[in-house]
Amino acid sequence: MEKFNFNFDITKFKDFVANKFSHISSETLGWMAVMVLHASTIPTFLAIMSGLTDRAPGIDLVLLVWTALSLLFIKAAVQKDMLNLITIGFGFIVQSVMLALIFFK
Repeated sequence: MEKFNFNFDITKFKDFVANKFSHISSETLGWMAVMVLHASTIPTFLAIMSGLTDRAPGIDLVLLVWTALSLLFIKAAVQKDMLNLITIGFGFIVQSVMLALIFFK
């Protein structure tokens, strides 16, 4: 039976945490923020589409969310961040289709 060789270098671990982990975490948190912004209006849109309510979200909420997403989209385009470009673009398409289904029903 082979022995498991556990070579743990604390300096390599510190280097990973200092350089890579913080970058990965900040990118992940930024992507999650985009997802939360997109998801903020979807429950209300689904409730309107299914007939559970007839109250639309306030126009100020929708405008603020879409303005924030537009600014994040521009930021992602400048940084050439394809994950955020695709995520935000797909979210805009989904929300636009949902709004069209609500208003042209």
